Amino acid sequence: MPPALRTRRLLLTPYTPDDEDGFVALFQDTRVSRWMGDGPASEAETRALFGRVFSKVYARGLFVVWAVRRGGLLVGHAEIKRTDQVDGHEIVYALSPEAWGGGLGTELAEALVAYGFETLGLAEVHATVDARNEASLRLLGRLGFAHVRDIEEDDGGLTRVLTVCRTPRPATSSPT
Repeated sequence: MPPALRTRRLLLTPYTPDDEDGFVALFQDTRVSRWMGDGPASEAETRALFGRVFSKVYARGLFVVWAVRRGGLLVGHAEIKRTDQVDGHEIVYALSPEAWGGGLGTELAEALVAYGFETLGLAEVHATVDARNEASLRLLGRLGFAHVRDIEEDDGGLTRVLTVCRTPRPATSSPT
């Protein structure tokens, strides 16, 4: 199970079975799901995905997945996982529309990048974003992500690959 992470306003915790309806509501909201994976899925597919978080992801320790909470309420979803699409680790995040516009997305993405660098020891962290998702592209740009390349999808859509590199720590000299 992933460790809990706390930001100034958010708490990232492993999902519990009680989160199923909130997870389904988040991923069934087309304002959110249009930017996730292959886009909107049926409610049955979303419930099956939630089940796989427990039966595969957590059970096998495949990658880190969190429920994102604010004030005790489920307001989002977050992941950091290895993917061949970018030949490295990518962050995935989603917030309910009610949580948009107040800087929570930036706070969440910063926490995921920090986890990648500090806990996983990564040299770089990636994100893949639909080229039409201007809000996420701006957010990631503010965090130092740079556009690396584009992936043309089977449906003709364009996915941007963005990367941020760990800033090397300055060498400290010891007194001699």
